[in-house]
Amino acid sequence: MATAPATRVEPRFNDHPEWQYLDLMRRIRDAGDERVDRTGVGTRSVFGATMRFDLSDGRMPLITTKRVYWKTATREFLWFLTGETNIRPLCAQGVGIWTDWPLERYRKETGSTISRADFSRRIVEDAEFAGQWGDLGPVYGKQWVDWPTYKPAGRGLFRRGPGINQIAQVVESLRTNPGSRRHIVEGWNVAELEVMALPPCHKTYQFHVANGRLNGLLYQRSCDVALGLPFNLWSAALFVRMLAQQCDLDPGELVWMGGDVHLYLNHAALVEEQLSREPEGETRLRILRRPATMFDYRIEDFEVTGYLPAAPISAPIAV
Repeated sequence: MATAPATRVEPRFNDHPEWQYLDLMRRIRDAGDERVDRTGVGTRSVFGATMRFDLSDGRMPLITTKRVYWKTATREFLWFLTGETNIRPLCAQGVGIWTDWPLERYRKETGSTISRADFSRRIVEDAEFAGQWGDLGPVYGKQWVDWPTYKPAGRGLFRRGPGINQIAQVVESLRTNPGSRRHIVEGWNVAELEVMALPPCHKTYQFHVANGRLNGLLYQRSCDVALGLPFNLWSAALFVRMLAQQCDLDPGELVWMGGDVHLYLNHAALVEEQLSREPEGETRLRILRRPATMFDYRIEDFEVTGYLPAAPISAPIAV
């Protein structure tokens, strides 16, 4: 990715909220530090970024300058809430977000040149194969709903205790103690990072109640702005909307904060194409029913209107 002269992008007010995203992309392209990263692809990166999105009246931060498959992002989020760590349920729904990591491991360990499509098909059709090759380790959802605890078992040994359901705890604390400063869901379990296919990028969520409105904050330690961030923004806003419904609150604001915020060097064409476009429309989300718990939502419960996306832009994922 060629280095362009650094430019200072002035914030835009009273304008489409997506300009925040495009301005961040432009800032990284123009002034980011070029770095060698874990994947070997290379990035341009800035450290520390913030965006704010109004979620009132059904508004959602769904990127319009390229098509974002919100149903895919929603299916992934609902999968997190199950605590599942195997990609089989995702593959069965045609969701391939997590397929590349187990596929890479399978190819490396077996020497196979199996295609992505054939690997996903076998994961769905062969439970034993999925059990051996489809597991990601204790990623996101496992930490969210079954954070491990341990109890002394004598002679310096420990045994597994009951898991902690952070999602259920947050729902309860929002309902019973809305002024608390401990409405937090954390994915960064230091003891288990090495056995995760990928340590959590969207790692910390915090929630805040003011005047009957639920605000949410997402902190990402690492953010792929071109491919990952559009999904992350949708999912974080969805999280706020679902919690608000379950806790009889109105949706307020989503605050997004990024640590290492980057563009991959092989996404240069994507970046230029997207920056040549302008946001359109105003996306809104309706939740069509109120399930008994946070864990009972289905994809059919969500209806999006007013979404006017430009054409999709494809780009490779860095594994």
